[in-house]
Amino acid sequence: MATGETAFAYHEPAIATILNQTGFLLVLNLVNVCLDKLLYCGLIGQLFVGILWGTPGAKWLDRDMETVIQQLGYLGLIMLVYEGGLSTSLPALKTNLLLSLAVAITGIGAPMGLSFILKEMVSATPLQAFSAGAALSATSLGTTFTILSTTDLIKTRLGTVTTSAAMLDDVVGLVMVQIITNLGGSSDSFSAVTVIRPVFVSIGFGVGVLLACIFCIRPILRLILAHRSKFPQFTGTVQFYFLVYTYLLVGLVAGATYAGTSSLFAAYLAGVVTSWIDDFSKENSVAEDTSHMATGSSTEDVSQEQDSTPEEPKTTQHGQVNRPLASVPPSNQNNEAPSGKLVYEKYYHAPVIRILIPLFFASIGFAIPITEMFNGKIVWRGVVYAILMMFGKLITGLWLVRFSFRPVSSMVRIIKRPFSRAVLFCARPTATAEKQKKEKLKAQTQTTDPSHPPNTEHREIFSGSTNEPTQQLNSPLSSSLPPKPKSLYPASILGLAMVSRGEVGYLIASLAESQRIFGTSSSGKSSETYLVIVWAISLCTLIGPICVGTLVKRVKALQRKRVDQGGLDPLGVWGI
Repeated sequence: MATGETAFAYHEPAIATILNQTGFLLVLNLVNVCLDKLLYCGLIGQLFVGILWGTPGAKWLDRDMETVIQQLGYLGLIMLVYEGGLSTSLPALKTNLLLSLAVAITGIGAPMGLSFILKEMVSATPLQAFSAGAALSATSLGTTFTILSTTDLIKTRLGTVTTSAAMLDDVVGLVMVQIITNLGGSSDSFSAVTVIRPVFVSIGFGVGVLLACIFCIRPILRLILAHRSKFPQFTGTVQFYFLVYTYLLVGLVAGATYAGTSSLFAAYLAGVVTSWIDDFSKENSVAEDTSHMATGSSTEDVSQEQDSTPEEPKTTQHGQVNRPLASVPPSNQNNEAPSGKLVYEKYYHAPVIRILIPLFFASIGFAIPITEMFNGKIVWRGVVYAILMMFGKLITGLWLVRFSFRPVSSMVRIIKRPFSRAVLFCARPTATAEKQKKEKLKAQTQTTDPSHPPNTEHREIFSGSTNEPTQQLNSPLSSSLPPKPKSLYPASILGLAMVSRGEVGYLIASLAESQRIFGTSSSGKSSETYLVIVWAISLCTLIGPICVGTLVKRVKALQRKRVDQGGLDPLGVWGI
């Protein structure tokens, strides 16, 4: 644009441009629908459409258009992560927080450690291996949320653990982005501040949001809900709550970005805070309504006692009893505030799912240098490295497996037997005799005295004669470690969902390549280390959703069979 221009001149787009962009959006949505019906992995088709239409393929889109698509796609990613926060169950998140942390730490540490094999494969330096591990330690949030939303698993306990762990992986990955940026391509610039500052900014931002909800937002909400009848009528409309929740989302994302942490982390926190506000408002509304009903019923009883001739209920010709109008409890439906999920479904869902999300996965396809990847040495190294990176994420599913240690426990029992006999031999005979006498007297008093029946409560719990205690133990919110699952489907789905890399992996790898951390090739093209990493990211991004979709299709068939013929749910407590 010339410096003397004061406005951008409007020009009608060429018909070729309109047809190209229309075909691009139509193909993205058609491929998504077809592949979702088959294997719940329509995002893979959108990724291939991006490769075909963009710079790696036919170059039907110019560079400016690809930039706009990338920016709009990232906006769709923010909204997708925000939707994931809205769908998160806060009680399940609290219960499974330690389990999610264990899954996330395993999913970060294993790829980071396995990435040092690049020192032997491509003669990488420790800094290059660290950067490669940082790129492969992140889990694709967009891919994970899309898979779980498509398969209706995002509201289950398995979905909560998976999304929380993927979010923690991506937060760490985006911290790695800041670290690599601060390194500047040189190991000499590495310092403690380079690592500590992004980590503590992310932790401080999360803790700050938590403290603000407890000490600031909660008292304000209580005050508002207590005097909501005094506010204008428009404050209870969906449009007003759309503005409130949008300002919350934009404010948190902007504040996190300027503070130096991840915008995606802030979007997830905005969704969780919105869900918490909805739950808090419902609980207080129900408590207020029940208190009004209690006070209303008490005053009604008093008035009935004072009245000497109370009105009797009238009986209709059908035998039904008409109560007085004062006894009918008021409806609470008109007093409930619009929820964040309602606002999202009404204003955001359609454009996000049809335009922004397809553009996001297509923009990932723009970043794959497919023309440079098909070299003999690079292909086999990339495949080997991809297998290692898949293994590094698959082992996270072991946290959902309960191993049986019967051989080990029997060996420990055998080893302890001589020591227990020695203890009994060394014990004082008088003490043991007195102990036996007390036990006999206690047993005789329990059997002869009818006022002290034997305590069978604990016996029933462990013998399984009642179902209530076992249901409490198997409840998904009772403990973070449920009983041993009946199948390996939950562990397999978790591990395969964590395999998918994507936007953050490509971002870290591209940033490290632009900072010359991976070095340069002799021909001036991409370095071998960078291409091997891109092979691993691409294969993981392709194979993970396909495997999850195939496995979930099998689980859905088993669940339908369980409904028809009876039997156990293959997901067990993880499907609740």
